[in-house]
Amino acid sequence: MTDGYVDIYLLPVPEDNMEAYREQASAFGAVVKEYGGLRYREFRGDDLGEAFGAEEGVLTAAIAEFESREHRDVVMEKVMDDPRVKELLAGEELADMSRMRFGGFEALVDH
Repeated sequence: MTDGYVDIYLLPVPEDNMEAYREQASAFGAVVKEYGGLRYREFRGDDLGEAFGAEEGVLTAAIAEFESREHRDVVMEKVMDDPRVKELLAGEELADMSRMRFGGFEALVDH
């Protein structure tokens, strides 16, 4: 097994909320990095074909990178306890969070 661990989040976001979501995601990512996350990136879906209906919004994917699962657990506990993140989560819901899919992944191949 290779080193590394990532959390991947998939969330459809209404097009009208995309800019506000980008700002919110950027703020969240900055906190992840502040507490030791190696990298945080967000992507906007493109060329998804029929796999995802446009009526549900634009599919976004976030990837948070960590050294290991243990490292992720330590970092994310701090992130979720941070008052800035609590404020983000208590703010306006820019997407239907019940549609979010997420999970942690151990690296399998890394070139």
